[in-house]
Amino acid sequence: MTLKLYELVGAGDRRFSPYCWRARMALAHKQLAAEFSPCKFTDKELIAFSGQTKVPVLVDGDDVISDSWAIACHLEDKYRERPSLFGGGYGRPLTKFFNSWVDSEINAALIRMVARDIYDCVHPHDRDYFRSTREARFGCSLEQAQAERPVYMERLRQALAPVRTLLEGQPYLCGESPAYADYVLFGTFQWVRCASPLEVLEATDPLYSWRERLLNAFDAMARRHSRLTRAA
Repeated sequence: MTLKLYELVGAGDRRFSPYCWRARMALAHKQLAAEFSPCKFTDKELIAFSGQTKVPVLVDGDDVISDSWAIACHLEDKYRERPSLFGGGYGRPLTKFFNSWVDSEINAALIRMVARDIYDCVHPHDRDYFRSTREARFGCSLEQAQAERPVYMERLRQALAPVRTLLEGQPYLCGESPAYADYVLFGTFQWVRCASPLEVLEATDPLYSWRERLLNAFDAMARRHSRLTRAA
């Protein structure tokens, strides 16, 4: 039975949602083929069957799962014979903690750094929605939010210091091979990579080499998706 993942799409078929990238990488890790169905921010009727209005949504037979974390847990529990996303034992609760930390600390800083860039990447039909909802959240315009980029860049640098230390001694957050914690943070960097010309990682950064390894994973699945860059 074919799995179907509903995911966010922007202008030019750009797939930039960090949460959808978590689900894509989890499916690849589990060696599961899926059909990918694009949705705009305003295509809420396409996923109304899921009981909510956000992507990703995974349809797996009679199971309909929304939220990237719930999707990862579903894949782990239903496809136990396939490579583990969490490694067993304390892996799942520790990964859940990391998932929440990335959302609250890393994504929260980055959205203000690239908000205006993302506006240019969303589907034209979604731009009014994106601007109104994000400006209500920020309490300022997208342009004003992004103008604070240097402040949030420093916040990001400090927040990622422990991750850099870990990656100085091993290729992936989860050790010698990647697992779901890697995909959680990778989804964030893929979000920026696909939606903004901003390069948040320097080539000498251990995180840069880690990201390169994950861009090349699964037959370079993530690398094949176009990015906005000043340099290739």
